[in-house]
Amino acid sequence: MKFTPGKATLAILLLLSAGFVFTLLVSADDLQAESPDYEESALTAASWALPEAVSFAGEEMPLQNFDTRESLDRELNATAYRHGSTLLTIKRAGRYFPEIEKILAENGIPDDFKYLACAESDLANVISPAGATGFWQIMESTGREFGLTINKEVDDRYNLEKSTRFACSYFKKAYERYGSWTMAAASYNNGFSGISEQIGIQKETNYYDLLLNEETARYVFRIVALKLVISDPSRYGFLVTEPDLYPPVPYREVAVDSAVTSFEQFARHFGTNYKILKFLNPWLRKPFLTNSSGREYIIRVPEKDARITTGL
Repeated sequence: MKFTPGKATLAILLLLSAGFVFTLLVSADDLQAESPDYEESALTAASWALPEAVSFAGEEMPLQNFDTRESLDRELNATAYRHGSTLLTIKRAGRYFPEIEKILAENGIPDDFKYLACAESDLANVISPAGATGFWQIMESTGREFGLTINKEVDDRYNLEKSTRFACSYFKKAYERYGSWTMAAASYNNGFSGISEQIGIQKETNYYDLLLNEETARYVFRIVALKLVISDPSRYGFLVTEPDLYPPVPYREVAVDSAVTSFEQFARHFGTNYKILKFLNPWLRKPFLTNSSGREYIIRVPEKDARITTGL
């Protein structure tokens, strides 16, 4: 049987609907009254203003050019609103930047290159679909070319110290080739051949004047956006205090020049467990080390109570 509402029923429905709308309006008014920052709450998304001047590795970005400004604006807003990943990168910077900064300084590489590692991996030992690995996203062939050990038991691409030194070697060669730290950074993404080919075609040697593939064209701008956000998180809406940052894990180094049949037993011997040993030495890819050549390896073991003091 088909139901057809009468006039009385329609009147009741209209009254109920009006009451519901009134409730919503009152609730919204109450929210605004209770929250003085209502208009600036997470309900709105503002465009973050660019600084008047920005540089990378001591080289000024030509923000007077509309395409440069808009490219940085794109990456800054994308980075600032990529909340979860950016927040974790800021936290990890507290743990890993001290070692990276030290190695960059020792090799005469500008400090800003630490943000390149953030752009590459968010400071995590990730593997790309193409096989690039570690903080600095190193391909196997390139790593071997620069002297890294990469085999089934040891992979130096996961070794923060050695992979950072690899990156420094690359940056030095790139700077010698292009005479620009900005171009050196761009070439890390596109390779010497890719950048040099475009220089030959376009007769331009300035990164900001070159038409490059999408990824490389955005690359330096993403690095600089990360620099802006990580160096001043609160300016871009990240409420991060010193205790929120992940602290470095205190460790000492142990030299090993023989085989290790069990890293579980090795860890116990030094007062830790396999999990923490691998956390400090992700470059050890197996639970053992054959080391038939008698090569010396430097293995990190935590200082006493390091796990407790760092919250691991």
